[in-house]
Amino acid sequence: MGALVRIRGWLECDDQQFAQVEEIVQSDDADRTYSGGWAFPSRQYNFVNWVFFGVEMRAQSVDWFLDRLRRVARIPASDEDNDLITGLFFVSHEVDGMSEWQVRDGAVAIRAASQEYQFLDE
Repeated sequence: MGALVRIRGWLECDDQQFAQVEEIVQSDDADRTYSGGWAFPSRQYNFVNWVFFGVEMRAQSVDWFLDRLRRVARIPASDEDNDLITGLFFVSHEVDGMSEWQVRDGAVAIRAASQEYQFLDE
């Protein structure tokens, strides 16, 4: 059966970036991937758009998700503020433990998660 990995997190972006994130997600076949774990709120508030993800997946699919997240992180700034997409994901592998994936500066930085977040895996 293989190990399971729980991934949950969010992205912050502007209107144009939000549309590009949707395009990337919709390019996957929802019946063959975990792309159904993405949530795009129909109503956004104020100046930031939010995109959420939450899924428990087989470990062999984590690379698929990481590839999509890296594509999203590379979406360029689209306004005069020059803001890139930012986000935070907690990735809990049932064997390897928890890591923190930070979406910032056009990339995904992966590091061990702080002990403060271990309650999420209890």
